[in-house]
Amino acid sequence: MRALKTLNILSTSPVLQRSACRSAPFFLQQDLSDCSPPDAPANKRMSTGCMPPQSQSPSTPRSTPTFSYRIGASFSAKGRRFDPKKNIFTFNIQRQITSEQDVFTGRLNSGQDAFFVSRAGNSGNVAFGVADGVGGWADQGIDSADFSHGLCQAMAKVTRELHSPDKNGLWPQFILGNAYQEIVREGKIDGGGSTACVATGDEEGNLKVANLGDSGFIHFRLNAVHHFSNPQTHAFNTPFQLSVIPPKILALSRLFGGKQLSDSPEDSNDTSHEVRHGDVLIFATDGVWDNLSTCELLKIVSHQMTGFHAWKTGEKGTTVSEMIHDLTQDGGIPKQHENSLQTLLAVNVVGEAKAASMNTKRDGPFAKEVQKFYPHEDYHGGKVDDICVIVAIVVENK
Repeated sequence: MRALKTLNILSTSPVLQRSACRSAPFFLQQDLSDCSPPDAPANKRMSTGCMPPQSQSPSTPRSTPTFSYRIGASFSAKGRRFDPKKNIFTFNIQRQITSEQDVFTGRLNSGQDAFFVSRAGNSGNVAFGVADGVGGWADQGIDSADFSHGLCQAMAKVTRELHSPDKNGLWPQFILGNAYQEIVREGKIDGGGSTACVATGDEEGNLKVANLGDSGFIHFRLNAVHHFSNPQTHAFNTPFQLSVIPPKILALSRLFGGKQLSDSPEDSNDTSHEVRHGDVLIFATDGVWDNLSTCELLKIVSHQMTGFHAWKTGEKGTTVSEMIHDLTQDGGIPKQHENSLQTLLAVNVVGEAKAASMNTKRDGPFAKEVQKFYPHEDYHGGKVDDICVIVAIVVENK
């Protein structure tokens, strides 16, 4: 969402209407090699392609503690009423449920946004993530929903087939890269582009994240923001994206002498984190980040975590309650359709983002960015968009 550099883009330009679609620039008149985010870590680009990094020495597994990731999701398509009873998903690692069954026939009602959650092989490790189809491809008659949903289906498949003893395979860039290669190799999707934010979490509390584009994540710990990701953009409203370029677009590229934009999984911003008991992780598409600030998200999370006494505040400050074990189980919150705390949190975030996106009087983060870089546009209010949220609550195994 944040503008790094304005580019001369043929046939496309940032769309600033209230239902603004992000650009899918097919022809760039200049080299993009200097457009990496200035705050990206030095090891963001990896020469090993889609292969995971090799361990330098064998690691000694820790016997305790071990962690599980209690995961719920919610979503709402642009232009459709949000139904908190139906637009939800709760992951159960014992039943190996994943979010996508078939990219064309089993698609969730989430518009161009998609997500996946999957167990890694037969282990207690998990992978999950969101993908956001870039709406600018519609100018070429292409629905990027096929690409984003297909990418999530492929990532779930790659994760399920991982061998649990192989810790190198539990690496988000490896999952993203192999899923993207599968999409290209199969050739079932004619074209489109998508951002992605993918994570892997192991039982030892190691969380790894690969973020490409302007989807992202935020990490809460004991009533405070512990970490959040930064978006990757080539220009305002033009995120990094994986793409499948149709032959006719490639032909036009050769004709005009431009360069089509298609980033690589290697371009993702990769980070590693150690999670603790009671941490809350939110992964979301830009339908959240364009409409809710970090402080607003903290307020939502804090209200639910303290309201249900998963976090408790006393003389020693904020601590994690024993109640968190039951609250994050199926049926942990009885008499509600969101019957677990993580799913309830996901529903609350989607609901608040949906309301903010349609509020014409309240300027959200996207509106403030437009006003900063394009003051003549007189843009106000929220940004209507598809919204997809995954919430993971980290729980130490008893």
